[in-house]
Amino acid sequence: MNLSITNFRDIGGIAVSNGTLVKDKFFRSGELVNLTSDDIYFVKEVCNIDKIYDFREQKEIVKSPDTDINGVINQNIDILATATMKNVSFSDMIKNSQDEETIHRKMLDTYREIIVSQSALNGYSHFLKDLLASDYGVLFHCFAGKDRTGFGAALILKIAGASDEQVIDDYLRTNIMRKLENERLIEKWKDKLTDQQINALSKALNVNLDYLNYAKKVIIEKYGTFDNYLYDGLNLDNTFIEMFRRKYVVAVS
Repeated sequence: MNLSITNFRDIGGIAVSNGTLVKDKFFRSGELVNLTSDDIYFVKEVCNIDKIYDFREQKEIVKSPDTDINGVINQNIDILATATMKNVSFSDMIKNSQDEETIHRKMLDTYREIIVSQSALNGYSHFLKDLLASDYGVLFHCFAGKDRTGFGAALILKIAGASDEQVIDDYLRTNIMRKLENERLIEKWKDKLTDQQINALSKALNVNLDYLNYAKKVIIEKYGTFDNYLYDGLNLDNTFIEMFRRKYVVAVS
């Protein structure tokens, strides 16, 4: 089966602190644009995905809408709707691709907004509460499936009891899984941008551990602990971690 979905993977099936995070429940990817019949069959019938969460902003959706999949719910949660600084849509990346230093700074700003902006707090709160309340097989994505999606995946993994190394491994895997698509985008734009801009765009299309570490730093600065971020920032019940693990972490026999 020839699939065109970029950066797609199941984040489950890994050993966590109290067992194994369930497989075939939490999938992440890049945007779901112009899906083929094989893609649609894979998402719906092979992966048994019931609901898709689209973390993109409205201008991204209007320009590149997800392919409609009959019988699969698609819900938009605009993670950075209220953010004042962001560099997550492809148009943002092009606009901000002046040099590598600028891109790095813009991405750090973006990750601060992923932690502190009200839309991100509301969005991730709704997403996580929905996961606990339903039995859907879910796919969540943004444009590249790397920042808004990457942080969403990190939240699920951390709540499930994954180690920091496991969270980082999944986060950085994006750079491998987006390699061909990033090369295609660079090839498309190489005659329209300067060499300096192309280098900056190449950086913007990848994740960097600096970004995830900075998000962690912002959480500690603002909330003191990750648990406090969940309870005070995302307004989750103080039993949320326990309930999530009870539902989605399978004990090893």
